[in-house]
Amino acid sequence: MEYRELGGTGEMVPEIGLGTWKYKGGPEPLQKGIELGATLIDTAEMYRTEDAVGAAIKGRRGQVFLATKVLGSNLRRDAVIRAAENSLRLLDDDVIDLYQIHWSNSGVPIAETMGAMEELVDRGVVRYIGVSNFSVAELKEAQRAMTKYPVVSNQVLYNLKRREIERDLIPYCVDNDITVIAYTPLADGSLAGRSRLLPDKRGSVLEQVAHEVSKTPAQVALNWCLSRPNVIVIPKSNSVARTVENCAASGWSLSPSQLATLEEAFPI
Repeated sequence: MEYRELGGTGEMVPEIGLGTWKYKGGPEPLQKGIELGATLIDTAEMYRTEDAVGAAIKGRRGQVFLATKVLGSNLRRDAVIRAAENSLRLLDDDVIDLYQIHWSNSGVPIAETMGAMEELVDRGVVRYIGVSNFSVAELKEAQRAMTKYPVVSNQVLYNLKRREIERDLIPYCVDNDITVIAYTPLADGSLAGRSRLLPDKRGSVLEQVAHEVSKTPAQVALNWCLSRPNVIVIPKSNSVARTVENCAASGWSLSPSQLATLEEAFPI
């Protein structure tokens, strides 16, 4: 597994982590991912998987970089603090490595929310602060509200089929030392060889590139995401076999011509 720096923190995290939205795989896939170096596990208050993650990493916490999120409806100061305490209870832990705002909420002053996030760092129960689903404008607003600590990450939808963030968000994050955490990097499985791939020539192109590099379509799709600066991916899998497959997307690179072929087939 290759590692990348989280923001400008000096903290190294795996370029392939483990997502848990709609996760139903039990402890084994997560434990296998940890064994293979996919030690970043991402969950959220909304997912209702924090307890499952906590159970899976019990006895392995020292190997894991643990990330979770507070709901966009819980962004008042006291609600943020209560949400973090509840997440820690469900995770059966005493510290969250990366605490993220799941969605922005224009009804709550961002300074109040970010102040609460910084308070959690001061208390020692959160190590780093991130956001999720934030636009460039929302990121700038969050950054302006910070008084002590940086925003180190933005978790957003990104895959071959959904490339819009390349226009402005990725460049902004590169310039500001913010890691992009790509969720749904396999487009709900349509880039992973399921459901007959894609019912058009895009699927054929993906399969052809996979054949050229002796990898699976899923591995190619994940590796393509990793060709972007500042990007890491958090695919979700309910099976050990798929977790092993996903982790094998790290440690090699598509050629410039293969990248160009994929981008021509999957335009922004």
